[in-house]
Amino acid sequence: MIAFGNIFKVPELRRRILYTLGMLAVYRIGIFVTTPFVDRNVMRQIVQSGQQSFLGMFNLFSGGALEQLSIFALNIMPYVTASIIFSLLSVVMKPLEELRKEGEAGQRKINQYTRYATVGLALVQSFGIALYLESLNTSSPYGDVVSNPGWAFRLMTMISLTTGTAFLMWLGEQITEKGIGNGISLIIFAGIVANLPDAVVRTLSMAEGGQIQPITLLLVVCVAILVIAVIVFFERAQRRLPIHYAKRVAGNQVVGGQTSHLPLKVNMSGVIPPIFASSLLMFPFTLASYNVPGMEWLTQNLQQGTWVWMVVFATMVIFFCFFYTAVTFQPVDVAENLKKQNAFIPGIRPGKATADYIDRVVTRVTFGGALYVAAVCTVPEVMRTEWHVPFYLGGTSLMIVVGVALDTVQQIESHLITRHYEGLTGPKGPRVRGRRG
Repeated sequence: MIAFGNIFKVPELRRRILYTLGMLAVYRIGIFVTTPFVDRNVMRQIVQSGQQSFLGMFNLFSGGALEQLSIFALNIMPYVTASIIFSLLSVVMKPLEELRKEGEAGQRKINQYTRYATVGLALVQSFGIALYLESLNTSSPYGDVVSNPGWAFRLMTMISLTTGTAFLMWLGEQITEKGIGNGISLIIFAGIVANLPDAVVRTLSMAEGGQIQPITLLLVVCVAILVIAVIVFFERAQRRLPIHYAKRVAGNQVVGGQTSHLPLKVNMSGVIPPIFASSLLMFPFTLASYNVPGMEWLTQNLQQGTWVWMVVFATMVIFFCFFYTAVTFQPVDVAENLKKQNAFIPGIRPGKATADYIDRVVTRVTFGGALYVAAVCTVPEVMRTEWHVPFYLGGTSLMIVVGVALDTVQQIESHLITRHYEGLTGPKGPRVRGRRG
């Protein structure tokens, strides 16, 4: 309690946390602003009926905005998709690669392009949602979703949903700049956990009514605790490479000679791979709304919970783990920086040999991290599908929630420690630290 009390002793940290909570409150209020010409009650019945499993997944990531047919129904997913596109292009296109190497100025330019792409993708996806909502008028057993179908409704939906996505993108950037934690990740985090209390109450009610056996409920709790423990362990696991600094003479003093280490996280990509994979698996739904050949078949065969979906999802997660690590971590740049600092890895020659050695270590570490991410994201889905275990949070959602929470707590602890306060986890300093791989 004393450690938590320290948060309010640091004016800047207190201001950042209150700002973040205020912006997330604005986001949650916007969830209940409905798009014009639609019936949210009918849409809620369609989503909760479970007839379309991808709707449930989309609704989970949007924090319930889809079933409310909110202006935030697209959530931040167009921005995530745009980020994926520019991450891919920065590898294959020379101009974007050069911008990325320019540092902060180049990154600002790429972020600007990402914003433009987000607006374009939001327009396309919102038009697809408008067509899909109109099609539900003929197939829904609960009544008409759209009261006035036609181009007026489609244009209004495109404007409303695109504006909502642009506002959330701005909101996330403001949280990152003026608040605490990563704003985009926190918006996704808030959307996932928003319905968690209601899910817990419904699960307990089902247990009291005999719909869920006590042993099943105990299994759910045990597996959830185990998965959380595994996530925390691997998210903080590191492979530490020893670094020696060569001695040199500066005037009348001998400088250097220290020993340090280069920390390599087991999961360098964090929660980005499952978010990327989930976003791409939702994309065929948008294309199917335009009657793109093959997309309807693909959507039907990629229903969440099927074995095909799980295999494709796990494969995409492993790919994005390697891809995102390759984009964000450059062994050549690390080796060059070590050489400039007169530092070296014992037994490894500086320069290219050091870069090759770091690359081999990162590849092996990332392989283990990719398997961990794929397992955590798919095992709960397998249990829910095969044994009908009532998990509200799937593996992807659970990893996002735990990962974002850990990163946010670590940022809070950094603010406390730099101002000579003890961390959140004990008087001997923060325990949220890396473990040796």
